[in-house]
Amino acid sequence: MISALIISLLWVQAYACNQHSHLAAENNSNNSTMVDTMKIKITIGQKVFTSTVHNNATASAFTAKLPLTITMKELNGNEKYFDLPYNLPTNASNPGTIQAGDLMLYGSNTIVLFYKSFSTSYTYTRIGRVDNPSGLAATLGSGNATVRFEVE
Repeated sequence: MISALIISLLWVQAYACNQHSHLAAENNSNNSTMVDTMKIKITIGQKVFTSTVHNNATASAFTAKLPLTITMKELNGNEKYFDLPYNLPTNASNPGTIQAGDLMLYGSNTIVLFYKSFSTSYTYTRIGRVDNPSGLAATLGSGNATVRFEVE
């Protein structure tokens, strides 16, 4: 009787550990943490910026499509955007504040590169963040900009 109880307790403990590991893996797959080893090189004219990529399905799908040279359109005096001809996976949330250098996905196919910081009520899926956005606004200018993204 006691050995059956011990076996039952061990089984419950093993099951609970397995469920915890499964949930942790699930949370990590939806997580949007930065990955120091994956970088995107962003070239605008002669200027090159480096972006650290988030660890999520959207960033993985985007980097799989690189290299990519696109003409990004000006919007609102704080961002450049481009509508991709395909959809990327999404996990949108409201960041509250956009930071200069944020590279995000709006909807399922609009790549947005922000060059000014501001508060927002919109939802985005994070792709990456320019490591040093100093000079990004001046480099992008006030009109449309040709931008090349490639895995570094």
